[in-house]
Amino acid sequence: MDHVGWDAPSLALLWRYNQHYFDDLSAVGAESRRHWHCALIDRWLAENAPGRGTAFAPYPTSLRLVNWIKAFLGDLEPSPAWLDSLALQARWLSRRLEWHLLGNHLFANAKALVYAGLFFDGPQAQAWLQRGLSILQRELPEQVLRDGGHFERSPMYHAQALEDVLDLINVIRTLGPADPRVSAFAIQLGGLAASMLHWLRCMTAPDGTLTRFNDSADGITPALPELERYAAALDVTAPMPANEGVNLLRDSGYTCMARAGAQAWLDTAPIGPDYLPGHAHADTLSYELYVHGKALVVNRGTSVYGDGARRLTERGTAAHSTLQLDDLDSSEVWSGFRVGRRARPGPVKVHGWEVSCSHDGYAHLPGHPIHERRWALDVSGLVVHDRVVCDRAREGVVRHHLAPGLQLQPDSLPGRWQVRDAGGHLVAQAEVAIGSVEVESWDHALAFGKLAQAQTLRVQTSGGQALLRWHWKH
Repeated sequence: MDHVGWDAPSLALLWRYNQHYFDDLSAVGAESRRHWHCALIDRWLAENAPGRGTAFAPYPTSLRLVNWIKAFLGDLEPSPAWLDSLALQARWLSRRLEWHLLGNHLFANAKALVYAGLFFDGPQAQAWLQRGLSILQRELPEQVLRDGGHFERSPMYHAQALEDVLDLINVIRTLGPADPRVSAFAIQLGGLAASMLHWLRCMTAPDGTLTRFNDSADGITPALPELERYAAALDVTAPMPANEGVNLLRDSGYTCMARAGAQAWLDTAPIGPDYLPGHAHADTLSYELYVHGKALVVNRGTSVYGDGARRLTERGTAAHSTLQLDDLDSSEVWSGFRVGRRARPGPVKVHGWEVSCSHDGYAHLPGHPIHERRWALDVSGLVVHDRVVCDRAREGVVRHHLAPGLQLQPDSLPGRWQVRDAGGHLVAQAEVAIGSVEVESWDHALAFGKLAQAQTLRVQTSGGQALLRWHWKH
């Protein structure tokens, strides 16, 4: 900040937003940095005029309000000037709620109003509290689906929403008035948090990373163990996913398979709510696969926001482990957070350890092609069978993106490839029964701003079909 300031146009909007969140106030070890925090708050007050710039955009204002109040309820004693600014920020926010964006932005606005309404006394604070509660009561049934998943179908934003719900339970129990309606709302939130925790457990990989569907990256939200500890401290409990079986998260649309040490996550879901596709990727019918606790097949993840080429690449179909036709995206992602025509998945069919689904994202093309995919999991392998159902002959490309650190080597048998880790150990074998194979290199998004080289098994369909079988030791 010494070099670029709080609102430098040279920085992407996301980074400017982050400067104003004050997340470090409640980070691990924050107590040891309180002297620096005090100086930073004073500097923020001196250098950000009320109502101007990124500082007072509704979303960063919402997150900052919550972070300041959390710290003030802890070990950080607020000065009168800080409290005056906090009230001013709450008043400003209450008149600029993000109804035009809805989703997680409006949820964050409402959460901040509840915090401010409980923290302060008086009629104005009561108005903030009631406004925040009414928005949450309206939005929660919309944003949290019946299976516990967040409606934007992003594991990362789901984790953020779960933390928000746990925060609301915590602050209501800490500061909540005797009003039984507020206490009853906290009880309702507890049941919601339990279903959300179960969903996150289902969609978190064995190594603790989030599955990469839609906008999703690690390091932005608390990891699952942190959220589990937080939930336990609030007496929120949820069942663990079954060790084996096929689990269809029917309302959010994802399918999870686990058998004999292998886990697969199948994107049989809509890309998100029709009116809010900003965090959607063209990833329909993609999948991720872990074997004995380690990643084998992944989607390429999210490393940037904004309007640049990298953002479009990461949202595009080619960045996901699925089929692509005519170098087009299955859902027409454009700009940084827009989607035009989008894929609609067909019904999910489960027969024992076999799952199949289709989507119509390419049906606007000549011949009205439909992509059908079948996954079949046994104790030592996974079959992935793709078909292009079309009125005319049409070929496509199927990509199976390997996790960083894995290398493909041709086997002595035709159509077979070995997958080895950095130490040269055999992890799995890939047998391409239908289609021709090439190896591509790709940049995998480990986190925001962090890329790693990885390889991709690229299969050209033959007769409109591709069939690959992964093998591993049971």
